[in-house]
Amino acid sequence: MQKLKTSGVSNLLRRRVLKGMMALPAAMLVSQLSFAASPSTAEVNTTGLAVTDDTVKVGILHSVTGTMAISETGSVQAEKLAIEQINAMGGVLGRKIEYIQEDGASDWPTFAEKSKKLLVKDKAAAVFGCWTSASRKAVLPVFEQYNGMLYYPTFYEGLEQSPNVIYTGQEATQQIIAGIDWVTKTKGAKSFFLLGSDYIWPRTSNKIARKHIEKLGLKVVGEEYYPLGHTQFNSVINKIKLKKPDVIYAIVVGGSNVAFYKQLKAAGIDMTKEKPLVLTISVTEDEILGIGGENIQGAYAAMKYFQSLTNTNNQEFVAAFKERWGDDIVIGDVTQAAYLGPWLWKAAVEKAGSFDIDKVRAASPNLELTTAPEGYVKVHENHHLWSKTRIGHAKADGQYEIVYETDELIEPNPFPEGYQ
Repeated sequence: MQKLKTSGVSNLLRRRVLKGMMALPAAMLVSQLSFAASPSTAEVNTTGLAVTDDTVKVGILHSVTGTMAISETGSVQAEKLAIEQINAMGGVLGRKIEYIQEDGASDWPTFAEKSKKLLVKDKAAAVFGCWTSASRKAVLPVFEQYNGMLYYPTFYEGLEQSPNVIYTGQEATQQIIAGIDWVTKTKGAKSFFLLGSDYIWPRTSNKIARKHIEKLGLKVVGEEYYPLGHTQFNSVINKIKLKKPDVIYAIVVGGSNVAFYKQLKAAGIDMTKEKPLVLTISVTEDEILGIGGENIQGAYAAMKYFQSLTNTNNQEFVAAFKERWGDDIVIGDVTQAAYLGPWLWKAAVEKAGSFDIDKVRAASPNLELTTAPEGYVKVHENHHLWSKTRIGHAKADGQYEIVYETDELIEPNPFPEGYQ
C-alpha cells in the first residue's frame, strides 16, 4: 500500500520547495518530492495515451453552464488546484499534467459526446468528472468501451461497480442509511416525506431510503419528484404541511435548491425549530452559497466532509483553496472528493510505474491517503473509498456545524443486501 506522509523532511526544505509557488498541504507536499530520473515514455506508456517525455494529458469534464453549474464549479476548481499542486511537486513520473477541460453543459448526451472526445481524440490518461448519476451513466459505456479511467466525485446511490471508475464520494450505506439511522436514533423521527429532483440518483436514493425507513418500522407519508431546474415548489410545500412529517428528506439538486429553500422559509417552515426537521444529502456549502445561509439555517446534511472540519489536513487544504480561488469561496463535500481524484490517480500511476489504464487499475485497490482533507481514506477493491459519515447542522453564515461523526470508517458496500 502506498501512503502519503511527511516524516523526515525538514522545514527548511519545505520552505525552499514552496518558495515562489502556491502553498500546498504540507503532508501531500513532502510525500510527492522525487529526485529520481524520469522513466522513458516507451516504458510508462504502451497503449498510445497522450504521454510525452515531459507531459501527460488528462481530462476535466463537468458542467460549467446550465442548472448543474452551481454544484459542479467547485469540482473543477478542486481538480485544477490538485493538478497545479502536483505539477509544483514535479508532476507524475516526472511529467507535468496538462488538462483538457470540457463542459457537460448539464446535458447527459453532451457528457457522453465529450467523454468520447477526451478518450478517443485526446487520448487522456485519466478523466476527472461528472456530478449527477445521469451524467455518469451516460459516460460509463464510453469509458468501458474505450478503456478509460474516470474519477467520479459525487455521493451517489450505489448499485454500481465498474473497473473503469474510481468513486471518491460515498455510496448509499455510507450516507443514506447512516443518515437515516442518525435522525431516527437522535431525533426520534418516525415519519418522512421524500423529495427529489427527477432523475436516477434521487429516485434510486429515495428507493433505498424508503426500504430502510420501512425496515425500521417507520413511515413514508409522501414522495415527490420535480425536473432539474424546477423553481415552483409551493404545491409540494403545501402537501408537506398537510402531511406533517417528522422529517423532510430532501434530494433536490442544482439551481432548484435556491428556489426550494427560499420558498420553504417563505411558507413559514422554520428549520431551526425542526418541525419538521430537514435532512438533505444534496446540499453542500457550494449550494448554500446560492441559497443563502439564512434560508437554510437549521437544516441537517449527511455527508462525509464539511469545510468546518478542524483536522490539520483540512485546515491546510482550505487555506490553499482560498488562496487559489478567493477568500469568499466555500468548499463542499463533492469539491473535496473531486480534489482526491488527481492525488489518487498520481498514487496509482506511481505505484504501477505506468500510465497504462490496466496497470493503474490494478494498482488502485488498497491505496491509502493519510492526507485527505476529510482524514484518512483507502481505496476498496470495489473502487469505492472507506470513509466516515458526518452530520452537519446548517448555520446562518453558510457553514455546517458538525454534530456527529461515525467512530470508524465505513466499508463501502455498493450492493447492500435487501436494498437493490
